[in-house]
Amino acid sequence: MKPTHGKSRQMAEIAFGDIQTQFFAKNSAAEELLSVAQLRDAKTQRLREARLAKELADQPASMSAPSSRRIKAR
Repeated sequence: MKPTHGKSRQMAEIAFGDIQTQFFAKNSAAEELLSVAQLRDAKTQRLREARLAKELADQPASMSAPSSRRIKAR
């Protein structure tokens, strides 16, 4: 036999289900934000490494090339 619950028990079950749904939705949103932040940090790190590598590759060329700035004669 299926147990029957009172009206207050049914309302409590519905309220609990709503709160539980909100809780899981918040957790899901938090996980998504964390994932986006991790992807952004990884991309930033890759771009930083690429920029530093380019600067190192361009450094010897800039040392041997004459400066484009002219010093004013006094």
